[in-house]
Amino acid sequence: MLTSLKIDNFTLIDQLELCLQPGLNVLTGETGAGKSIILDAIDTVLGGKASSRLVRTGEKKALIEATFQTPPSVAEWLGANNIPFEVDELRCSRELIAGRGTVRSRSRLNDVIVKKNQLEELRRLLVEITAQGQTVQLGSIEAQRDWLDSFAGSQTLKQCQIVSTAYATAVAAEQTLERRRQIEQQRQQQLDLFEYHAQDLSGANLQDVNELERLKQEHQRLSHSVELQKQSYEAYQILYESDGSFDSCSDLLSRVENLLSAMQRFDEQVTPMRELVSDALAQVEEAGRQINAYGENLETDPARLAEVESRMGYLKQVCRRYGRDLPELVEYYHEIQAALDTLNGDGQSIELLEEAYEQAQAHLLEECTKLTKFRKKAAKRLESQLVEELKPLAMERVKFKADFRSAPPQSHGADIVEFLFSPNPGEPLQPLTETASGGEMSRFLLAFKACFSKVDSISTLIFDEIDVGVSGRVAQTIAEKLYQLSQNRQVLCVTHQPLVAAMADAHFHVDKQVIANSEKKSDERTVVRVKGLDETARREELAQLVGGRSHQEGIAFAESLLAQAATLREN
Repeated sequence: MLTSLKIDNFTLIDQLELCLQPGLNVLTGETGAGKSIILDAIDTVLGGKASSRLVRTGEKKALIEATFQTPPSVAEWLGANNIPFEVDELRCSRELIAGRGTVRSRSRLNDVIVKKNQLEELRRLLVEITAQGQTVQLGSIEAQRDWLDSFAGSQTLKQCQIVSTAYATAVAAEQTLERRRQIEQQRQQQLDLFEYHAQDLSGANLQDVNELERLKQEHQRLSHSVELQKQSYEAYQILYESDGSFDSCSDLLSRVENLLSAMQRFDEQVTPMRELVSDALAQVEEAGRQINAYGENLETDPARLAEVESRMGYLKQVCRRYGRDLPELVEYYHEIQAALDTLNGDGQSIELLEEAYEQAQAHLLEECTKLTKFRKKAAKRLESQLVEELKPLAMERVKFKADFRSAPPQSHGADIVEFLFSPNPGEPLQPLTETASGGEMSRFLLAFKACFSKVDSISTLIFDEIDVGVSGRVAQTIAEKLYQLSQNRQVLCVTHQPLVAAMADAHFHVDKQVIANSEKKSDERTVVRVKGLDETARREELAQLVGGRSHQEGIAFAESLLAQAATLREN
């Protein structure tokens, strides 16, 4: 149940706090007073589409906060989504931040930031908004099918999931088969090309992606071996063993080490320095030995040099022929080997794939047949219940049918479901939107929601001018139906009907007011105000809704409506 709604800087609302009650809550006011803005705020805070026009002119951001009592289904959802909640309370908030023609939004549940898809899931558990604009949805056969599935209940919804999975499996099997057929059509041409390339590249013995780089390094070493020997010997002499014409590094470091050792006898502070020199001497001697070994192992090998040059030339030629560098060429070789495995029948044959596809299609048809049976069974219940709900709404002889036509299996089954309607005796059943008037559509929507209220757990139903286009006895029956719905859930209704407003448990008046701009005294601003009505104010408001009478007659009629409503509630 929606217990409170706080709105700041949302369209024409500067600040508003609305406390709603259990049962039937009614909003009344002149056309254009801002009643629908309040419903828009509820829609927005629960993930509805946002735009920069929703932020009040001159303000940088808008804030909406809705507080709900949490039924068990919502508490379970919050726990599954790791959102902390207090006992029996959930706070939903959404902040809209206006930019240049754009808007950014941030939604929170109990101060935890959530994503839009999470809000959409939660919304289906908390609130359902019904308006005359839903006639477009009612004309959609896809929406009609989905509503029937929801009405049918958990068994049918579970079967819908089974059908969706079976359809995905059948589609995947068909795509695999089609790919295999396409491969088969192109197989021989690709096979010849790939076999030629595979044979050519196999002869190249391509294994190491870095082979060319490695050969270049070896070629450098072999072609400069004499220079490397001479330079390594020279480096060895400088570091370790000179020819007597100069002191080597090791000789010099050894002399320094001896001097520091002598100094150490008189001053221990020299010890770390001597150790550094000793380490340096050891490293120089080791480097000298390694350089000497390197130079001794260097050999001139003209035969190996020619072999390296030949291999490098061959690899470069192959790379140019295929337009790839060596790593890419090695990868291509592995790819065509895998392609050859596929082309030569590696994997399932076409016959096996055709069999798998046929089995998947048969399974899909079987599951679709089960779903159709569930739907038709639910359709009978919906037809019966809906007609019963419509009878008190001055549609005693109405006919309604959920018509079924077969269709190719899809993810949603193999049924085209269409609601057919005939409000007048002797007239044939026709698609709902083609035969129902505005008033009849209003009554149909109300009866439709009444049927669904018996199978869903939504705790708040919102109706936006569901009584447009009706009057007199029909308006009275709509009022009674709304009150009946409010006995086991909260109902919020925007109405212009005094008969509906009189049945309210809580009555709010909405109007626009022009106030002085606090920032610019010369300017004026329009704001929306909402006021809860006591019994006296209610009589005045109902008298205004009646219209066309003197004030005294209007008050008297309003009192009679309230008395009649009290009697109906008692019964």
